[in-house]
Amino acid sequence: MTNEKNKKVVIVDYAMGNIFSVKLACQKVGICAIVSNDKKEISNASALILPGVGAFADAMATLEKLDLVRTIKEFIASGRPFLGICLGMQLLMSESEEFGLHKGLDIIKGRVVKFPAVNDKVPQVGWNQITKPSYSNINWEETLLKGLSEKDFMYFVHSFYVLPNNNNIVVSETNYAGLNYCSSLREKNIYACQFHPEKSGESGLLIYRNFYNLINK
Repeated sequence: MTNEKNKKVVIVDYAMGNIFSVKLACQKVGICAIVSNDKKEISNASALILPGVGAFADAMATLEKLDLVRTIKEFIASGRPFLGICLGMQLLMSESEEFGLHKGLDIIKGRVVKFPAVNDKVPQVGWNQITKPSYSNINWEETLLKGLSEKDFMYFVHSFYVLPNNNNIVVSETNYAGLNYCSSLREKNIYACQFHPEKSGESGLLIYRNFYNLINK
């Protein structure tokens, strides 16, 4: 029987939204998850989830205040599974243009930029499709999108999106206001998505099930 203590997932609590819905989604698929900003808990976790809703600069300031920046970087460097959601995906980038230029965790080289203002459609709020980018060789069956169909709908809430330097890490694209942008990515043990799988019905729960299977290999 698997020792749950050795398969514990930590959801990073830095007061930036959607913690409860992420924890609930984890519970639904059998993931043993705790919410914590304790460095020891994070360092000892089997997997880490960094969610987030809100302003990039505020999020980075809070992570620095909690002294979690180095802890998160060390966790990711260890090779254990990591999932970044929405703002949690954006924080992985080198920098963000949101309300000025702000440094990110710089774990993935790239920038966070704003959607062009088109017919007052910013922010994007609601359901949109994910598709396979033509320029990336990543097989969805080797990612957390395993079992999903191209053009499945996910739930989005955001005004900014990521521009990774390396297109080969892009797992899915989404088109909004005529712009195709990176809506999920994978780099080694890092999995991240701009959409909220915990708010995306059964398709979103499948992502959490895949995360469960990844943790319990």
